[in-house]
Amino acid sequence: MRYVRYLCIAIFAVALISVALANRTLVPLKILPTEIAGLFAVNPQVELPLFLVILGSIVAGLLVGFVWEWIREYGQRAEAAKQAREMRRLEREIARLRGEKHEGKDEVLALLDQAS
Repeated sequence: MRYVRYLCIAIFAVALISVALANRTLVPLKILPTEIAGLFAVNPQVELPLFLVILGSIVAGLLVGFVWEWIREYGQRAEAAKQAREMRRLEREIARLRGEKHEGKDEVLALLDQAS
C-alpha cells in the first residue's frame, strides 16, 4: 500500500512539473479591475509566470476550503468537548460514590471489591 501511495505522489509531481514547464510565460496579474483602479488612480499589477498563478489559485482554494470546513465543524467539536467534560464529571462522581460505599470496611476487602 505504501508503494501505491508513492506512485500516486510521483505521478502528481510529474504532472505538476509538466504544467510548470509548459506555462512559464509571464502574465500580468491585476489586483483590481481596470474600472475600479481608475477611480483610485492606482493600477496594482504584477508579472508572474502562469504556472505560479495556477498553483497559487489551487493553494488558495485549498486554504479557503480548510478554513470553511473548520468553521463548519465547530458545533461538532463543541459537542464533543461538552461530552468529555460530562464524562469526567461522572467518573469523579463514581469514584466518590465507591469511596462512600467502602467507608468503614476493611481496606483489603474494599480493594478487592473495587477491583471487580
